[in-house]
Amino acid sequence: MRVNKAVAAIVAAATLALANGGSAGASSEERATAGRSPAVIPLPKGFRPEGIAVGPGPYAFVGSMADGSVYRADLRTGRGTLLSHGPGTPSLGMKTDERGRLFVAGGTGGDARVIDTRTGRLLASYRLADGPAFVNDVVLTEHAAWFTDSTNPVLYKLPLHGGRLPAAAVRIPISGDLTYGDGFNANGITPTPDGRALLVVQSSTGGLFRVDASGGSRRVDLRGESLPDGDGLLLRGRTLYAVENGVRNGDSFLTVLRLNAAGTEGRVLRRVRDDRFDTPTTVAAFGDRLYLPNARFGAGQDPEEKYDVIAVRRP
Repeated sequence: MRVNKAVAAIVAAATLALANGGSAGASSEERATAGRSPAVIPLPKGFRPEGIAVGPGPYAFVGSMADGSVYRADLRTGRGTLLSHGPGTPSLGMKTDERGRLFVAGGTGGDARVIDTRTGRLLASYRLADGPAFVNDVVLTEHAAWFTDSTNPVLYKLPLHGGRLPAAAVRIPISGDLTYGDGFNANGITPTPDGRALLVVQSSTGGLFRVDASGGSRRVDLRGESLPDGDGLLLRGRTLYAVENGVRNGDSFLTVLRLNAAGTEGRVLRRVRDDRFDTPTTVAAFGDRLYLPNARFGAGQDPEEKYDVIAVRRP
């Protein structure tokens, strides 16, 4: 009976994690591992990180803006190795699924890639835009992978019927409240708490928007607040973690919000500052910790520059 209960608990935790696009509930093993894990994970010199994904298991995957390579780190030890050599264009936002696949937003390459998390083998590549583009972030829902483009007012959808990778992406124009202007537009993306739509942050305005499957958008009521320089988003239940990278004003925060189920309203609970923040961009969870790569946009392209991922206790 004790074995059956343990198995049931693991299955329940995995189901909740999948519904929220990641590890929503931490097992006792995850909590213990996170408690012993290093608070700083060094990356290769000159790596220039941007996106991060965690799992399956205690492994983080970090993408390089420099050449699109992907680094795999063991969160228990902080040690890692290069999983995949990049195509010469960026690897930005990324997410993993339970099948051991890593979905990668290709930035100025205008593409999306799917990589095997065990071998680093390229499973699929998708041309999303033919002209200028900045494919910035990705989220996985039950039936699709969704990508934002900070240059073009569209979402790109990879339908995942039965988990199978499609032959091509679907381009969905954005309409409604989310209008594009100068600077970076749509950036971080995550599901609404009820899973019926998506949430997208606009970096240039700090606005948060609810976007439905047809591309119709509506501004989320944040009670007068905004998310300046909003970047990566992470949803856990009805709690939203938003990275404000501070690229324009120099103030980097991890902002914690509470949303209603539909994702139409929310309020800022707190802004977390850490002396180790150096233009953090995205965020992923493991156990009771959140992991943020320091992109250090002002560091330039020195191949000897040092980069890292930092861990903070989940607020």
